Amino acid sequence: MTVLDESTTASTGSWTARLRLTPTNRRSGPLDGAWWPCSRDLVRELPALTAALDPLWGRITSVTVNPAYWPVIPRKVPVNGHVVRVGAFGAEQDPHELFLASYTVGRWDLLIVPPETAPDRAAALMLAAADPHNSLTASGLLKTVGPPAVACSRRMAGTRNVAPGAAEWESEGGAVRTAPAPTR
Repeated sequence: MTVLDESTTASTGSWTARLRLTPTNRRSGPLDGAWWPCSRDLVRELPALTAALDPLWGRITSVTVNPAYWPVIPRKVPVNGHVVRVGAFGAEQDPHELFLASYTVGRWDLLIVPPETAPDRAAALMLAAADPHNSLTASGLLKTVGPPAVACSRRMAGTRNVAPGAAEWESEGGAVRTAPAPTR
C-alpha cells in the first residue's frame, strides 16, 4: 500500500474505498488523487476512505465537502477508534473536491468522482487526477476527461431510435411498442 500511484482499496466491513493517489514525492498539481465513492452517503463512505488513508497520511482528523452533491453532511463520523470531523463549505470549495486534514502531514485534496459515473470514465478521471503533471481542478477534470458520465441511450444494431433503456430491453427479449406505420 506504499506505492501511491497504484489504485488503492480498503475495506471497513462490506464497504470499500476506491482511490487512486498521486505519488507523494511527485505532486505538483492541484489534486492529490481521486476518490470514487459508491454512494452519496458520507456516514457510510468516509470510514472506508479515512481507514485507507490513515496509514499513508497519518490519522485523518477532518474532512470538508461542498454540500451541493451530499444530501446529508454529518458533523462527525467514527473511524477505527477515533472521530473524524466533517464540515461543509459552499462556494469556497469546488463541489467535486474533498479536503482531508491529518495531524502529521497537513491537507490533501481529492477529486470526487460522482458515484453514478460509468466505470470506464471513472477510471480515466482517477488516472488523470493522480497524474503528478495534472494542472486541472476537480471540476475542470470532470468537464474534459473521458466519455460522458452516464450513457443516456445505446443504439444497437437493428433497433429503432427509442427511449433510453429501451435498446437494452429489446436486447434482453423485450419488445418496444411502436405505432403502426401510416397507410395511404
